[in-house]
Amino acid sequence: MTAVSAVVLAAGLSSRMGGPHKLLLDVGGEPMLRRVVRSVLGVDPAEVVVVTGFNAEAVVAALDGLPVRCVHNPAFADGQPGSVVAGMRALTVSCDAVMIVLGDQPLLTPGALGRLIEAYRNAPDGRSILVPTSGGERGNPVLFAARHIAAIGTGTMKVGDRRLIEAYPEQVALIEMADDAFTQDCDTPADYAMMQARLGIAS
Repeated sequence: MTAVSAVVLAAGLSSRMGGPHKLLLDVGGEPMLRRVVRSVLGVDPAEVVVVTGFNAEAVVAALDGLPVRCVHNPAFADGQPGSVVAGMRALTVSCDAVMIVLGDQPLLTPGALGRLIEAYRNAPDGRSILVPTSGGERGNPVLFAARHIAAIGTGTMKVGDRRLIEAYPEQVALIEMADDAFTQDCDTPADYAMMQARLGIAS
């Protein structure tokens, strides 16, 4: 059995949503971020760390009662890489692998994440970083061996970088997933409307 920890990124400015904080938008009667985190908890992770930044107090409140630990990234305005580093540094529980989850992927389900973990277990020998794809498009979460935690925590290895595949070609396995939830995140009002429709939720 592969013990997997999760770092959920929930620090962004949500600027493209045009006003509302996207992670707090209602999705089926609960905040979007809470829905994503519940899906992560559905695969029985070793540990879940949620990295906060913008509007941190409300983000933490949206997760009330869930068995997660929040860590604040004070430099959240500098972008996602710093939040990944903060999340790596906050991990405390021994694990075999870590997945970095975007807080704005409410189409992800425990079943989809379970299939991602299974794909990681079956990745070709020597491939320690899994990047899901759908229709040839790169997606998230990225899943990687725990031995990379230290390098990612110092910022010397950037798993969120678009150049990851070029930087570590011998380590990365691109795995085509049948579910396009891995390539769907929510940045704009149009994205939100699409996800509501996909989930059968009246806007």
